Amino acid sequence: MRLIMVCHGNICRSPMLERVARAHAQDAGLDVEITSAGVSTEELGNPIDPRAVEVLREAGYETSGHRAHQISADEIRGADLVVAAEQRHLDRMRRLVPEAQNIRLFSDFDPQAAPGDPLPDPWYGGLDGFHDTLAAIERAVPGILDEVRHLE
Repeated sequence: MRLIMVCHGNICRSPMLERVARAHAQDAGLDVEITSAGVSTEELGNPIDPRAVEVLREAGYETSGHRAHQISADEIRGADLVVAAEQRHLDRMRRLVPEAQNIRLFSDFDPQAAPGDPLPDPWYGGLDGFHDTLAAIERAVPGILDEVRHLE
């Protein structure tokens, strides 16, 4: 089972989502490979944003070993589920792989989000934005993992 989390640059939202989902999957005993990627090339090779690292560590999540990369058509085709942070990411991936049926929006899994709401982007603000993003992620991860269980 392969799950990929996707945002714009792969340094804030998608690696945060990856880390939280990985920890919860491990706690639930799920055998799933969880990675993340971006749709752009602007952050290639960069680590997780230091503000995301601070918030993740504070909440007890692992933060090491990340380098941003751009998602490929092969990755999309090889995944069981791809979770896009927002509609424009989903649209870009569908242009790469028009036949893809495995791409879903983050808001599909967040019980407090309206359909199509983006995962909050904390990039332009301070730590409060990263805390808000983490809270949204922690609300959505149970639904994402339920979807993984249904795909098995």
